[in-house]
Amino acid sequence: MTEPRQITKDNAYDAVSPDDFQAMMNTERYNRRSSAFDKIISATHDHFWDPLDKKYIDFAEPFDLENEMLIDPELVPELKLPSFEKLSEKEKVRFVNETARWMMSAILHGEQGALNLSASLCHILLDPGAQEYAANQAREEARHVTAFAKYVQSRFGKPLPCGETLANLLAEMVNAKEVYKKIVGMQLLVEGLAMGTFATFFNTARDPLLVKLCQLAMTDEAFHHKFGKIWADRTIPKLAPEERDIIEDWAANVFQTLLFNLVNPEQKKLIYADFGLDWQKVQLEMLEAVTDEDRREGMKDAANIFRVLVKTLLKAGIITDRTRSFYATYVDMEELKNEDDRMVGDDIAEQGIEFLKTVNFANKKNPMQSAAAE
Repeated sequence: MTEPRQITKDNAYDAVSPDDFQAMMNTERYNRRSSAFDKIISATHDHFWDPLDKKYIDFAEPFDLENEMLIDPELVPELKLPSFEKLSEKEKVRFVNETARWMMSAILHGEQGALNLSASLCHILLDPGAQEYAANQAREEARHVTAFAKYVQSRFGKPLPCGETLANLLAEMVNAKEVYKKIVGMQLLVEGLAMGTFATFFNTARDPLLVKLCQLAMTDEAFHHKFGKIWADRTIPKLAPEERDIIEDWAANVFQTLLFNLVNPEQKKLIYADFGLDWQKVQLEMLEAVTDEDRREGMKDAANIFRVLVKTLLKAGIITDRTRSFYATYVDMEELKNEDDRMVGDDIAEQGIEFLKTVNFANKKNPMQSAAAE
């Protein structure tokens, strides 16, 4: 069996086989701790929150699911298709809310994937600083799993199964032995996807509880994305052309899979059946209604999840002239290039962190400072 090819250009991301625990006990390893992640590790206490503590978020907040739409109906393109014209207004409300359930379920499964992937990094990263960061992220992803599970339970009872496209992608990244697949796949692409999704819901959702939950999650996700950016800054410039091509092609393939399949009607056929609709008929109507020009128009929105993904890859140096034309079909690459490095959602996350500081440190000394004084 051929060993997976590791493309590691910085000692901070050196990795071993997940079953090589002996390497973790190498006495020389403990004193080779990179300082690259110290800042984001130290900031962990600034964005701490507990989904089971009502002073952060209360999942008992009510919402009239029967008469009110949880999310903006503009996020549900099916409503404009012929198959949906026969639905009553009540059924349209229910369909929008079932679509929200499907979206929230996908986020929940994605957070579970991020938890397992972060834990898997702890088994392979040799650098103690990188390993500590991965352990911190695993902790934060675990609270996201708890939080989104609580939200889905409070609004819908239980989640829907994971769509095949997302399930396969998450499994590939979690089980991958190549560090670059884990970092590019999860820390850059999936975390970028999450930031775009959460920003969209924060700005447009009609359920105040969902708005609050998305902002809290973003306070963590912004740091997870930075971990991937550190990898890109330290790795991409040092790649040989052949190595760059491998990473660039894999990223482009993942993007294409997400673009054409993440919201494909086939992924939502369980919902359509509940409304007496044939998913294949819906798919044909969607193919006729949604063109590349529509996708390009949608990607003009800074919070569009696919625009966020392209910007993430471009700013990380993972898009070159080889693949630029593929992405240019959908987004103005020159415009993206001229934008600053801040990602959509950074401002929302910073506002959320300020809120958390008022909760965590109100009327008391910073516990980290108190510990240091002792």
